[in-house]
Amino acid sequence: MTRVVAQGTFDILHPGHVHYLREARSMGDRLDVILARSTNVTHKQSPVVPGPQRVAMVDALDPVDDARLGNPDDIFVPIEELDPDIIVLGHDQHHDEAGIEAALAERGIDCAVERASECPREFDGELLSTGDIIDRILAERG
Repeated sequence: MTRVVAQGTFDILHPGHVHYLREARSMGDRLDVILARSTNVTHKQSPVVPGPQRVAMVDALDPVDDARLGNPDDIFVPIEELDPDIIVLGHDQHHDEAGIEAALAERGIDCAVERASECPREFDGELLSTGDIIDRILAERG
């Protein structure tokens, strides 16, 4: 059995998230998703949706076998617990594959690191980013 892990914030679900999770699932037999805790999101604005609600929404998606919040102190703790064969990063996530591979090797975790493809747009104006969704809401209803 090939175990795959995807990770991210998953704030305000959109088609880009679904594309990422479907592609990650296609790389293995089981997909576990680790959601960033709001306090650990430092590279962009904090999530609007509370962590437990984001977990419940992601866990309800067909490609996902299990979803959980990440560790508040060490992002690699759930990786050690899950012992995946592959970690799949979103196409636009800020993580550096080489840096993650080095941290995994340092901890003795043997797994590949892949990057998902960009979600193709199906129609003009499709919103494939939480930030774009929030901007649209503020522009039209703010």
